[in-house]
Amino acid sequence: MMKRSTACAYLDLTAAELEREIVAGRLPGPIMLGNGLHWSQADIDAHLERLSENDSHAADDWRQRVKLYQS
Repeated sequence: MMKRSTACAYLDLTAAELEREIVAGRLPGPIMLGNGLHWSQADIDAHLERLSENDSHAADDWRQRVKLYQS
């Protein structure tokens, strides 16, 4: 189990980015453990694995989804 700062570091995300990914359903939310919120590394890894599987067919054209690369 990881606190927010550790989960952010693990994912290389800011706290705001982590929250956006949770709201979007791409990452799991925290659970209350003790007096604070914690994230399960196993749950995060499972979500990332599903994202990788779902997005593997689009790996070659990821630039199409990024505004910077759209013409």
